[in-house]
Amino acid sequence: MTLRPLGSHLIVKGTSAEEVSKSGIIIPDTVEKERSERGEVVAVGPGKLLENGTRASMEVKIGDKVVFKKYAPDEVEIEKQKYLVISIDDVMAVIE
Repeated sequence: MTLRPLGSHLIVKGTSAEEVSKSGIIIPDTVEKERSERGEVVAVGPGKLLENGTRASMEVKIGDKVVFKKYAPDEVEIEKQKYLVISIDDVMAVIE
């Protein structure tokens, strides 16, 4: 089963936010229980349909690593894998 985003939506796989303390201890992202604000784009919709009938081009592509608003995405689970569905308007930057 695959997800195909509609309109100006993206499917993003969240990245873990492991941190390393000063003493070298790895602190996994499960400690804070907060949703990631970063992820990798795995699918891109066709773009927003404009009033004149054309579609706006998407500013991201599959494989881009993005930063998005913390509470913007909706989480879905497909075949035991969690994905985030995000509107392009909630993406703040592409990590290069």
